[in-house]
Amino acid sequence: METIVIAHRGACGYLPEHTLAAKALAHGMGAHYIEQDVVLTRDCVPVVLHDIHLEATTDVAAKFPDRVRPDGRFYAIDFTLAEIKQLRAHERTVPQKGGGRRPAYPGRFPTEPGLFEVPTLEEEITLLAGLDRSTGRRTGLYIEMKSPNWHLATCEDLSGAVLDVLHRTGYAERTDQVFLQCFDDKTLRHLRHELKTPLPLVQLIGENAWGEDSEVDYTYLRTAQGLDDIASFADGIGPWLHQIYRGRDEAGAPRFTDLVPLAHERGLVVHPYTLRADELPRGVASFDELMDILVAGAGVDGVFTDFPDLALRYLQRRG
Repeated sequence: METIVIAHRGACGYLPEHTLAAKALAHGMGAHYIEQDVVLTRDCVPVVLHDIHLEATTDVAAKFPDRVRPDGRFYAIDFTLAEIKQLRAHERTVPQKGGGRRPAYPGRFPTEPGLFEVPTLEEEITLLAGLDRSTGRRTGLYIEMKSPNWHLATCEDLSGAVLDVLHRTGYAERTDQVFLQCFDDKTLRHLRHELKTPLPLVQLIGENAWGEDSEVDYTYLRTAQGLDDIASFADGIGPWLHQIYRGRDEAGAPRFTDLVPLAHERGLVVHPYTLRADELPRGVASFDELMDILVAGAGVDGVFTDFPDLALRYLQRRG
């Protein structure tokens, strides 16, 4: 089976994450799938944004300084789509000591130009469908529903809103072209059993300490019993790469957990996240080496990466 390359937030190693420009570049590079993280606006429109907050990747603090919550954050769900469309999206930033923000990845695209906006899910699908038509390609969507339980307090079901967009754009039945993923198992069960989607579902696996919007025990999900549970409603898992690769032994050989073989025994595909050329695990000297560890060594079925071109070149060289 072919190892798939999933452009994580688009080709975000080169252009600001989740902008239409980053998605067009990922498409041009030949990524098999392109990821869409989805949150809702105040008027319940699905937009493509990694966080439920806006300040890390937009100029919201400058445009709407009075809309900050007491915790110092600007929440997407406090803004209508028309207001979010007034924002300029930029390279991801993080808080810095003494105030202000700095680039999360200093070697990437500059934060200043303000060339981009936050797209809706429907706008992005329309772009990718158009590129597929003009290039003769068939690029996949890989949609994550962010913090679905948190959204329930303000809007209707996030997963239902995503399916509505997929129905309008003609993707709701494209089982060979769309993955749906979430950290919350209840959302995936709802999609499978109540909403009856035929699309393949992927259970994302984090760490319990991360505080994801879910009551799931991720340590349990990595056990044989937990994977049996996942296999009852999903088609694959999306683990953190460090839940597969555990560094090297004294002889220098890579050490692996049993997660990949356990998942494969249950018919689950394994798509770990996130491979970054500018943030390699300790003891890994190059992006190719990391690909070799996960693809040739661990036997994963696909990878999420900020650098889809590098992953594709590796696979081409490997033959």
